Parts: sequence; structure tokens; C-alpha cells
Amino acid sequence: MLSGFKQFSLRGHVVDLAVGVVIGAAFGTVVTAFTKDLLTPLIAALVGKPDFSAISFTIHDSVFPVGDFINAAVSFFLIAAAVYFFVVTPINALVARMRKAPAPADPTTKKCPECLSEIPIDARRCAHCAQPVAIGQAA
Repeated sequence: MLSGFKQFSLRGHVVDLAVGVVIGAAFGTVVTAFTKDLLTPLIAALVGKPDFSAISFTIHDSVFPVGDFINAAVSFFLIAAAVYFFVVTPINALVARMRKAPAPADPTTKKCPECLSEIPIDARRCAHCAQPVAIGQAA
């Protein structure tokens, strides 16, 4: 039972996924800090509000802090854009470059040298003009 778990956990996909989750969490922290410490004050300076995360409104004595939601939404869009432009797009380009075009199929017909009709590749005479042709050669 433990050998099966060991084999499963040491497969490349499981280890790659674990590394991806850890790096993704660290990247999320960096982008959240970027949004909170740099982008939010920049946006706040443009719209004139000194603390962007403090934006809120009140309805019937209930406070709705929408500034934190805006920070989270901006962080999400920054992370999504970074993942798309720095991971998805290069990987798609690499896969497209690595994918080879399928090899053309071997010809099944050839042209008669006399009348230029299509005849089977193994034919010894043209069915249209009875001209002798070489066997197995595409003309």
C-alpha cells in the first residue's frame, strides 16, 4: 500500500503540480502586495481618495467595505493577465513550434508521360492511351 502511494506521489505530474501551487501562492502574495502597496495608492492619487481600500458605503447601519473587494479584483486580474501572458502564451507558442506537420501521404497515382492521365502507381500501361510506363514511379 505504501509503495503504491510512493509511486503515485513521486510521479512527475504530482511533483509539478505541487511546485506550481507553491509558486502560484507566492506569486499571488507578490501581486497582492503590488496591488495594495503600489497600484491602490496610484489609483487613489488619480481619483483623489487617500486610502483606496477604505472605500465603503452604508445601508441601514450595515457597512459594505468595497475597497477590499476592488483590491482583490485588481489582484485577480493582474494574476490572470500575468499567467496568460507569461505562461499560457509562451507554452502555446512552444507547443505549436514543436508540433510537426503531418507527413504527406505516399502517392497512389502517377501521371502518364504520354497523355498526362492519372493512373495507379503500379500500372505498367496507361489505361487511356496504352503507353508503357515504368512501374512504381510517380512521374
